[in-house]
Amino acid sequence: MNAPLAPYAASPSDARGRRYPEPESGDRTPFQRDRDRILHSTAFRRLQYKTQVFVCDEGDHYRSRLTHSLEVGQIARGICRSLALEETLAETLALAHDLGHTPFGHAGEAALDAALGGFGGFDHNVQTLRIVTRLEARYAAFDGLNLTWETLEGLAKHNGPVAPGAVPAPIANLDRELELRLDEWPGLEAQAAALADDIAYNNHDIDDGVRAGLIDLDDLHDLPLFGAALAEVEGCYGKLPPARLIHETVRRGVRAMVADTVGETRRRLAETRPESADDVRRAGRPLVAFSDSMAEAEQALKSFLHKRLYRHPHVAAETEQAGVVVTDLFRSLFARPEALPPEWQSRTDSANACRTARVVADYIAGMTDRYAFREHARLCNGDRRPR
Repeated sequence: MNAPLAPYAASPSDARGRRYPEPESGDRTPFQRDRDRILHSTAFRRLQYKTQVFVCDEGDHYRSRLTHSLEVGQIARGICRSLALEETLAETLALAHDLGHTPFGHAGEAALDAALGGFGGFDHNVQTLRIVTRLEARYAAFDGLNLTWETLEGLAKHNGPVAPGAVPAPIANLDRELELRLDEWPGLEAQAAALADDIAYNNHDIDDGVRAGLIDLDDLHDLPLFGAALAEVEGCYGKLPPARLIHETVRRGVRAMVADTVGETRRRLAETRPESADDVRRAGRPLVAFSDSMAEAEQALKSFLHKRLYRHPHVAAETEQAGVVVTDLFRSLFARPEALPPEWQSRTDSANACRTARVVADYIAGMTDRYAFREHARLCNGDRRPR
C-alpha cells in the first residue's frame, strides 16, 4: 500500500486536466496514463539509438538516451519515495525529458541550432514540448499525447522559471492556453526529476568513460566523492576486476548524491514550510537541491568529465563527424524538400522558408544515430560516415 503523500506533493486526484478533455481511467491515475503514453510513444523508442556520450554503434554496453532516461526515472522515483512525493509524475518527467534530443546528442543539437540560426534556432527541451503537444501523431482525437497540466508544466520549466524575455514561441503558445506560470518554480516532482538527471549522467558517464578506456580508475582517487567511494570499495574488497570496482564505486556515488539531495531537501522544506504544491511554486528558489558541499563536489566532477571525457580526442572526433552529418542533412533537405518522405513533404511550404526549415529540423531531430548515417549516405556523399 502506498504511503500518504505530503501536503506539498502533486496529487493525482487534484490534477488540473488536459488540453483536450478525456474520460478518466478507472484503473490508472492521470499521471500513470501520462507515463504510459510516454512509454508507448515513437519518440521514446527512438531514444534507444540516440547518443548519450558515445555514438550508438560504438558498443552495446554504453548508455543511450533511452537507458539514461530509465536511470533518471529510477533515481527520481527513489528521491520522491523518501520525501513522500508523487513518484509516477517524477518518473513521467524523467522518461520524457530527453524526447527532443537530436541524433548524436549535444553535438547534433549544436549543429541543428546553428543550421536554424535564421529560423529561430533549436533547443531539445523546447523540442520535447513540440513532440508531446504536436508531433506525435498517434491518437485520433488530437495531435501529441494530451498530457496533464502538471507534466507539461514540469517539461516547460525543466531548468526552472523561464525569464519573460526569453520564452520560446512553443512554450509561450502553450502558456497562453494553459497558464503554466512560467515565472515560478515547478512542483517538487519536476525538481526531483531535473536533479535526478544530473545525478544519473554524472555517475554513468564516469562508468562509460572507464569502460571505453578514456578514464583510468586511478584518475578518480583525487575526485571529491568518487575518491572516497573508490577508497571504500578497495578497503572493503581489496583488488577487484575493473568492471566490479567501477560498478561498486559508481553505485556509491549515486547513493551519496541521492542521500544528500534528500537531506538538503528536507532541510529546505523545514525552513520554507510549504503547505501546498502552489507554496512550492512560489518559494522563490528550488527546494530539491544538493547541499553546498555536494554542489561543489558535483562541479568538480563536471569539470573532470568535460576535460577527460567530453573533450577527449576520440569523443571530439565523433562530435565533429556528427556535426557534419546533421549540417549536411539540413542543407540537403532544406534545398530539396522533395527528398523528404511524403508525409513530411506535405508539411512544407515553398512560400514560407521558416516553416520549411522547421519541418526539416523536426524530421532530422527525430532521427536515430544510425538512421541519420543512412540518410546522410543516401542524400549527401554515398559513404556511411563522413571522413
